[in-house]
Formats: sequence, structure tokens, C-alpha cells
Amino acid sequence: MRAIVLGLCTAMVLMVRVADAQMPLPAAKPPDGATLFKQQCAVCHTLSLSEPVRQGPPLVKIVGRPAGKVEGFHYSDPLAKADFAWDETRLDAWLSNPQAVIPGATMVYRQAKPETRAAIIAYLKEQN
Repeated sequence: MRAIVLGLCTAMVLMVRVADAQMPLPAAKPPDGATLFKQQCAVCHTLSLSEPVRQGPPLVKIVGRPAGKVEGFHYSDPLAKADFAWDETRLDAWLSNPQAVIPGATMVYRQAKPETRAAIIAYLKEQN
């Protein structure tokens, strides 16, 4: 009798393990724009004019702002001479390849994933 009970318990444990192995894991939630900004942008940029300037200019109200025109930040010559305002399309291109948007730009960050760029841009728009 003991052998039968032990055999049944072992079989039940194996069935539970097989069922667990076949259950799909919940999909991972992609990082939101705020998290991505903190991970990938905040090393060089702030979202406040009251914080000390970092390696890059503050990005407060970047959407709609003229490129290369933040008071107190020294831009590279090519960026200082830019003649456009930042919009979603330009920001997307910039985050993908800054040198393609403004040859000679000094920003080295590139983001290949469109969904990551979109999340960061959406977050920046929220900050306007």
C-alpha cells in the first residue's frame, strides 16, 4: 500500500511539473519612457533648468524648442547653427543617428529600437 501511495504522489508531482513547464510566462512589460529616460538619457541630460548642466543640454520643453538654443549651454558649432525646432520626427531621427541629422554633432548615443525611441519621445512630450 505504501508503495502505491508513494507512486501516486510521485506521479502527481511530475504532472504538476509538466503543467508548470507548459504554462506560458506572462509577457514582460516594456519599460516606460520615464524609466528609459533615466536609464539612457539622464546621465547626460536633465529635465530641469534649475539642476546643474550636465554633458548635454537640459531637455525641458524640448518638443517645439529651437535646436541648439538653451541659455547657458555651450553647443557644438553645427548644433548651434541648426535652423529648426525639435518635433517628434526630428527627435526620432536624432535618437537614431544624431550625425545624420546634424553632421558634426557631438552626441554619440544611438538607439536602434523604434519602440524605445518612441517611448522616450512620448515621455519628453509629457514634460512640455
